[in-house]
Amino acid sequence: MRLYIIILLLSIYESNVISSPLQPYTNYSYSTELQSNVADLWWTINEDEQEITFELHIKTTGWVALGISPAGGMNGADIGLGWVDQQGQVHFQDRYAMGTWQPIIDNTTTDWFALRGREENGWTAIQFKRSLDTCDEMDVAIKSGTNNLIFAYGLVDPDMSQSGGLIYYHENRRGSRIIPLRSYSNPPPDSKFSHLDYVEFKLSDQIVPALESSYHCKIFKVPTDLLQRRHAIAHRTIIEPNNRDLVHHFGLLECDPTAVFDDNNLPNGICDDIIQSIFPCFTNVASIWAVGGDEMMEYPEIGGYPIGGDFEIKYYMLQMHYDNPKLTPNRRDSSGVRFYLGNELRQHELSYLSIGAEVSYSAIAIPPGIDRFLLDCYCSSEATQGDELATRCVYSTTDKSIITLGGERTKDEMCLHYFLYYPRMKTFPSCLSSNSPEAWTKIMNISKSTFDNEKLGIWLKELKWTPELLVQWQKFFNEASRTIEAGYLQM
Repeated sequence: MRLYIIILLLSIYESNVISSPLQPYTNYSYSTELQSNVADLWWTINEDEQEITFELHIKTTGWVALGISPAGGMNGADIGLGWVDQQGQVHFQDRYAMGTWQPIIDNTTTDWFALRGREENGWTAIQFKRSLDTCDEMDVAIKSGTNNLIFAYGLVDPDMSQSGGLIYYHENRRGSRIIPLRSYSNPPPDSKFSHLDYVEFKLSDQIVPALESSYHCKIFKVPTDLLQRRHAIAHRTIIEPNNRDLVHHFGLLECDPTAVFDDNNLPNGICDDIIQSIFPCFTNVASIWAVGGDEMMEYPEIGGYPIGGDFEIKYYMLQMHYDNPKLTPNRRDSSGVRFYLGNELRQHELSYLSIGAEVSYSAIAIPPGIDRFLLDCYCSSEATQGDELATRCVYSTTDKSIITLGGERTKDEMCLHYFLYYPRMKTFPSCLSSNSPEAWTKIMNISKSTFDNEKLGIWLKELKWTPELLVQWQKFFNEASRTIEAGYLQM
């Protein structure tokens, strides 16, 4: 059987709905809403001149900023920051973030250039440009493939009585997106599907724990009015606007067809507290979203996601990961996902395939203080019945002094890639790899009979990192024998 893979990963590009009441200065090739009713971005690539022109609109009369980040955070980000003063004069600065504090003025070369700007109706609009690759060590090249964008804004202009201008802290007025700037595809707006039936799987005014990191799980039964099998042709991630700082990622997972629940008392709570009752639901993915991902996805015309009727999946689990570093109490959330249902069945049925590393110490152990650490994951032809698949995650830990391990907390790391494919296979939701116990016992210089994950974790955390060990560590990960688990998904 031939397998068709639609490469979407976690970046499935958001609707081109625009919030700004201001008209852009010109026509652009691409546009996207960075944050509903807050921030919009337009851009055009000039491949001949090897430059990109942006127009950023943000609902503020203070400073606005857009950055290209090497890894999705502030550290190492190349940032253009601008504002319009009370006289209508546009100011723009080329800045560089050395950490999570105020970005410094780029003292090498100036590579962000303002073209024009204005303040109107409480919004700031600035048009600016830069080269795709400036060859500046304090800049980040805009390459083919996905680009990590960050944005932020302040309520007032910088204080220019200070050298370079004092930027007052943006607090939670910030965001990030993963966008292929050079190959973006403008998706349709929500209005294209407004006439269709839909099904939602959402939390309902759920209290978010005052914990740095927490997972909430809720089981849903397929609505009883879906008497016939339907094909979803699109889905939309629904993140409450006030909770974008809380929702780190979520997955809607299919429960095993044999799972039995009390429909009058479906499991709903902290995942670890109800793990026994929800264990049959850690199988295949029906929908997935993470910070920086996009929120609107239309499936290809050849396929649809099956739901209802005689489709064997009768229950779904929404697993929501909250990131609450300030330990704020009594916040509530109703985020989730909506599936738009087509009026006819399509030729093929779609499913997700997860490829990457197990979420464990044995699969992910990233040394500190390294600019580029490679983690390659494999899925052999034996697992796929013919195809060999490989993925790569690239990490930078120059701002870290301790090892980063595989885990579910926000401060931990994962390496998971999600592919949408057709035709759907019932028994192949994931293919995850890790370094084998034999590889670990050899480098730890212990016998296999004494090896376990707890000892591995202690050993990893006690390592003393030297330049020589950093080189050895990458070599170890490149050459270590692997174990492959082609079965139930780990999130």
